[in-house]
Amino acid sequence: MNFLYPGFLFALISVAIPVIIHLFNFRKFKKVYFSNVQLLKEVEQQNSSKEKLKNLLILLSRILAIIFLVLAFAQPYIPDHNQKTTAVNNVVSVYIDNSYSMEAINKDGNLLDEAKRRAKELVKGFGINDRFQLLTNDFEGKHQRLLNEEDFLKALDDVKISAANRNLQQVLNRQANILTGAGNKYSFLISDFQKNISTTNKLETKTDIQYSFLKLNANTLPNVAVDSVWVLSPNHQPGANERLVVQLKNYSEEEAKNIPLKLSINNQQKGLGAVTIPAGKTVKDTLNFSGLTAGWQKGIITIKDFPVTFDDTLSFSFKVDESFPVLSINGPNAGNYIKALFAADNYYKLTENSESNVNYSSFANYGLIVLNGLKNPSTGLAQQLKTYLNAGGTVVLFPDLDADIQTYNSFLSGLSLPAIQSLNTTATKVDQIDLQNPIFKTVFEEIPKNLDLPAVARYYSFAENNTSNKEDIMTLPGRKSFFSKYGIGNGQVYLSASGLNANDGNLARHPVFVPLIYRLALSGGNEAPLYYNLGNDNALVSKKIALGKNQTLKITADHFEAIPEIRQVDGKTLIYTADQIKTAGFYNLNLADSLLAVYSFNNSRTESDMHYLSKAELEQLAGKSNLKIFDTDKDAVKLIAGANKIGQTLWKLCLILSLIFIAAEILLIRFFNNTKRTI
Repeated sequence: MNFLYPGFLFALISVAIPVIIHLFNFRKFKKVYFSNVQLLKEVEQQNSSKEKLKNLLILLSRILAIIFLVLAFAQPYIPDHNQKTTAVNNVVSVYIDNSYSMEAINKDGNLLDEAKRRAKELVKGFGINDRFQLLTNDFEGKHQRLLNEEDFLKALDDVKISAANRNLQQVLNRQANILTGAGNKYSFLISDFQKNISTTNKLETKTDIQYSFLKLNANTLPNVAVDSVWVLSPNHQPGANERLVVQLKNYSEEEAKNIPLKLSINNQQKGLGAVTIPAGKTVKDTLNFSGLTAGWQKGIITIKDFPVTFDDTLSFSFKVDESFPVLSINGPNAGNYIKALFAADNYYKLTENSESNVNYSSFANYGLIVLNGLKNPSTGLAQQLKTYLNAGGTVVLFPDLDADIQTYNSFLSGLSLPAIQSLNTTATKVDQIDLQNPIFKTVFEEIPKNLDLPAVARYYSFAENNTSNKEDIMTLPGRKSFFSKYGIGNGQVYLSASGLNANDGNLARHPVFVPLIYRLALSGGNEAPLYYNLGNDNALVSKKIALGKNQTLKITADHFEAIPEIRQVDGKTLIYTADQIKTAGFYNLNLADSLLAVYSFNNSRTESDMHYLSKAELEQLAGKSNLKIFDTDKDAVKLIAGANKIGQTLWKLCLILSLIFIAAEILLIRFFNNTKRTI
């Protein structure tokens, strides 16, 4: 058993003084006793041994009570068997959860303020030479250094609520990076431990680190969040009708009635509503609006829900294009059907290239590429189209049925499309059309009973080895493909079994042809995300950006400017912001004075679920590891630091023993007095 030296010295002095006093009184008692020995001789002979024993027991009880009382204040302890108790310094990492859920309150006030107060108590329990790491969800570079107590307390005062959030294993791994080398190592995590903080069934810990979780408890709060939004068409035209789907989620145990909902586009109100959401459920609502002009649009969905408000707004952005660029690569016998189709609508801007004169570098500028009757499609063209498709492009292929099949198969193989088996010259007719496909779903107000379908004079049969990425839109008798969609990379290829010439059939002149091509053009396109979430390592997506010499991109907002890292991948540009963007809102991507894009950032909805891990669930996560769980409402936390540093403390046992011996002394005195009265 170890003792603190000043406390032990004080204990010896405190014990010695009452012993000397008792010995002095005892000798005085003996003198009185012997002076009256003759008067009490007979009584003394009977009771002397019994009186001596009782006095000695009283003295012993008093001495032991004083000893254990002094020892309780000296705080003796038994060191942990796996811990050094030499003069080696301690290294302590304290994680403060500063996510949005820590804005909640309990009987002691704000959870973040309570976490700071607990951290101060922990740090003050260590020595002057110990070093501390302050870690938050921000994972900033300044958090990867050790501080003395004074610097730690200053940094602690600067901790504020952040949009970033981390899971438990990420925090433990981050702490382990700095808790290395010799010395005693301690990890403290102070959090409300929302359920989203755990992503594993068992936490991975290190045996040379002592872990402690301090669980803070918040009052249960109702919460409704704007969970997500999406548009029903990736293509946006000036003045067109738009449909936006809003998903709201009720995280509470009670029904949320008549939650006000508002949509604003470019600071103009575009929609109002009121939504009732059952307890624990999600509800979708569709908002219709129109009247948008060309350019970037900034939208905001807002609800009114108290007291949790950080997830009551969700911003998004998208672009309304002035026109839709289409490229048609034509063979020698292609005809004018594609040209006539797109010339009928000013929104579509058609560019035509001959098969022998294709500008590969401009592919990324087009929303749709039509391959119309190519005679000798090359593998080089296939490679360039593959890059275009990986970037999310759309290609429609109408073959030349008089071309060399082997040449076509090499081209189709380069696009990961099925090979041609044979050319069929038996006239037939399309017998099935998928009217539930997004291309046709809103074309017909009602489905005709006797729908006239295209006739086919000649068509290719394909060898379908893998149909997992295939979607039939129109088929011939016997389930043979006529017009099908294939997912390639991030894009899609629409493959026709027949050409557009009159000798091949009447598809180009059939009424279904116009909505088919228009709708597949509008349903494709390179759709960018409507918004991004803060706290993630986001890679913003843009169409390919060509930078000149000494040119750089900038991301700007009110009182904010940053130069991002960029990478060119598969015909698009990826823009990496790292952790520079920390506030929700709209951010502009600029090249010199030109606005290239508008990006929207929102707070992550992972913090919206106000349900927490219980102490039992945390203990299950910890398993049999060297990890202790403390509930701040139920457990005494002030001495956690000392308990973890020195092992098992014995002051409580000493206090209990002191009380026991005081009680024994009282009983002995009372018994002794009763005996004297009987005499």
